[in-house]
Amino acid sequence: MTGKTILVVAVALIDSEGRVLVQERPAGKPMAGLWEFPGGKVEDGELMEHALVRELEEELGIIVDPKHLKSACFASEPLDTAHLLLLLFTCREWRGVASPREAPALRWLHLADLRALPMPPADGPLIDLLERLI
Repeated sequence: MTGKTILVVAVALIDSEGRVLVQERPAGKPMAGLWEFPGGKVEDGELMEHALVRELEEELGIIVDPKHLKSACFASEPLDTAHLLLLLFTCREWRGVASPREAPALRWLHLADLRALPMPPADGPLIDLLERLI
């Protein structure tokens, strides 16, 4: 396959009860209706952690200090004309209350409960890896 690599960063926000935040992909976007870890594309010249901080403020209205982002695992997934490299971080500290600014809905769930949700191909396999880490 030829094409470019799309670098995407996402986070497993972990609350005090050990639950993880996922958001529903909005209508009109690829994979609409599926549940995913919050995050987004890394812009040219942008550090991964800074991209994630920017995305979390835009999507959820929360402020994250980059030092609270811990690299966790990654997924590699072929797309139609490109390749997705998804880097997942964990975070247990942020300021503000997460609210859906772009997504139709958010859910705080334990990792075991995430398996019942329809998720994009790159997100689902990360659940097992997260269970080993948190």
